[in-house]
Amino acid sequence: MRQFNIDTIKSWERFYRANFINCLTGFKPVSLIGTISPQCVPNLSVVSSIVHLGADPALIGYINRPIAAAPDTIQNIEQTKSYTINHIAAHFLPQAHQCSAKYAPEINEFEAVGLTPLYESDILAPFVKESVVRYQMELVEICPIQYNQTFFVIGALQSVFIDESIIGADGFINLEAAGSILSLGLDGYAAAKMITRLPYAKP
Repeated sequence: MRQFNIDTIKSWERFYRANFINCLTGFKPVSLIGTISPQCVPNLSVVSSIVHLGADPALIGYINRPIAAAPDTIQNIEQTKSYTINHIAAHFLPQAHQCSAKYAPEINEFEAVGLTPLYESDILAPFVKESVVRYQMELVEICPIQYNQTFFVIGALQSVFIDESIIGADGFINLEAAGSILSLGLDGYAAAKMITRLPYAKP
């Protein structure tokens, strides 16, 4: 096994270094965040940094890249307080991946990539119709991370749209059955496969 110190890693070519570091944290859930601008332009972005922050209250967070790299999503959330999170499945993966491209703010990204916006009653932000696990969020707080100019966006869960057949008797959601996929690195995707469930651990 070879050691790579941070000075060596910093010396690598930009995309090689980004791939290497992005893969270190392992497989991650990947979803599309749906927002809409005050000018009513729908927007989509691919996010693989979504984390559960708590169940009561139900809070979920994600890391938004620096404003210069990804301004539309965070600006829409900041201005409207509303956004959706939509699991990605294999049958629309190419379209979802295309959402990582930098489109101009006036471009409707649903139309640009070939996905279908879905508006539910009394919910401002659009869902992705092709997604089978999708949920509505309301902004709680945006925490700037000064060290690398990113933002930790914290939202409160408002509602969930999901097929009841994949919800177990104990509330466990079978995301393998839903077809939700995982990401690895910048452009790698994988299928999720359950190994087992273990009993609640006690000393």
